[in-house]
Amino acid sequence: MATRKRKQEGGRRWSGRVTRESNALDLEGGVFTLRSPRAIAASLKRSAEHSRRRKAGPYRSALSMLTFYINRAGKNLSAARRHRLERAKGELKTLFHRG
Repeated sequence: MATRKRKQEGGRRWSGRVTRESNALDLEGGVFTLRSPRAIAASLKRSAEHSRRRKAGPYRSALSMLTFYINRAGKNLSAARRHRLERAKGELKTLFHRG
């Protein structure tokens, strides 16, 4: 049985389009490449609180965008970056006073 390759529009993946154009948040550029988990969380918090495109509350929107990025990056994320992004989840919780 022959396998079919799905054609990607313009070489872009749908996950990149979701990050740019979704109704979740208006993100600052390069937010997921920042060095500090606290800086990542602070940027997501700022974006979530100022975004007019989000449908859920700011905490939920910020956390879902972070989780989405981690899940879509999958095996392409280094262990160090994955750890940094996972720590950013805890920082988000702290910044939003959620336990």
